[in-house]
Amino acid sequence: MAEPAGTRAAAIRVALADDSALIREGLASMLAGNDNLELVGAGSDGEELEELISTARPDVVVTDLRMPPSGGREGIRIATRLRHSDPQIGVVVLSQYVDPDFAIELMWDGSSGRAYLLKDRVADAPELIRAIEAVSEGRSVVDPAVVEALIEVQQRKQSSPLAELTDREREVLSLIAEGRSNAAIAESLVLTKRAVEKHVNSIFAKLRLTEAENVSRRVKATLMFLADVEVAEPSSRAG
Repeated sequence: MAEPAGTRAAAIRVALADDSALIREGLASMLAGNDNLELVGAGSDGEELEELISTARPDVVVTDLRMPPSGGREGIRIATRLRHSDPQIGVVVLSQYVDPDFAIELMWDGSSGRAYLLKDRVADAPELIRAIEAVSEGRSVVDPAVVEALIEVQQRKQSSPLAELTDREREVLSLIAEGRSNAAIAESLVLTKRAVEKHVNSIFAKLRLTEAENVSRRVKATLMFLADVEVAEPSSRAG
């Protein structure tokens, strides 16, 4: 039976930017091939992306971490500005760096509607599309490799509560930081939803994060705790 007129969800409007023409064209082709997405424009630097945001009013921005004009954390700079000026716009930052500090900086002012993916992931269209859909709904996604890097750093610290986590709890924690729901985690690990709920409760009890009430807040709290972040403004970080 055909859907009644007006019931189909509108396509997610996406603007993208990357200073590599090859990557930019590849991303554009990937997004254009999905009926649930509408590519509203592609830029080669931060200034062109800012213009696209202003004129095309996208639902989601997909941006490189480093690109002109600053050559530094241009993608994070734009994401931070949007957090204050247009909080409804989701941002997916693509990076070649497995550096937890970048993910933490991206989510410093709030993790809802933010994703940090390694560029290796963009070769996997479903992974990128899943991240775009997640941030458009106010959820967050963190590349598993970044989560693993956080865990490895903390495991080297004798006093880290992560030493108390079981192997299964570490698996669940990685999926939590990807923005997965308990149901999605259960499906991925072939567990019952009740078993996943027990693991989640145990993880956050051990990490003293039991106050977190939703996925976005849990991701931010987990990242900050695992990286042992000091309470300091992101602007104090070296560029």
